[in-house]
Amino acid sequence: MSKDEKDGAEKPKSKKMLMIIIIAVVALAGGGVGAYLTLFSGSADAATVHEPVKGEILPITDALTVNLADGHYLKFAFALQMTEEAAGVTVDLTEAIDLGIAEYTGKEIGELETAEGREKTRTELLHKIEEAYNTEEVHLVMGLYYTQFVTQ
Repeated sequence: MSKDEKDGAEKPKSKKMLMIIIIAVVALAGGGVGAYLTLFSGSADAATVHEPVKGEILPITDALTVNLADGHYLKFAFALQMTEEAAGVTVDLTEAIDLGIAEYTGKEIGELETAEGREKTRTELLHKIEEAYNTEEVHLVMGLYYTQFVTQ
């Protein structure tokens, strides 16, 4: 092979290699810009969202008694941990009581006899109460505490 043939054969390879390098650099630069924008726009959103601060605790004054499965029953009471934003707001607890009754009625006693079962059900009830009382603008409820819990 003559020298001219070698140079002619290597030029297309080097052009292909140059194109691959350019494409890789552009792709990496685009990915870097995208990551930068995503990270910094996310931190700006996170800075505007604030964690709620604990306020007063509103107890449900009367214990609730509900029928569980297989003839068992549960007597329980709970209190809601309100946020600082809820200060001065009159909160009607009727919906929270109704959600509590609906959440526990018909449950298996076995679900409620373990700490894990009680915690799971408490978390589910808290989630429903938060959906009922909190809006995007105002967060009134942030926690739920059992004040009585007896099964039979």
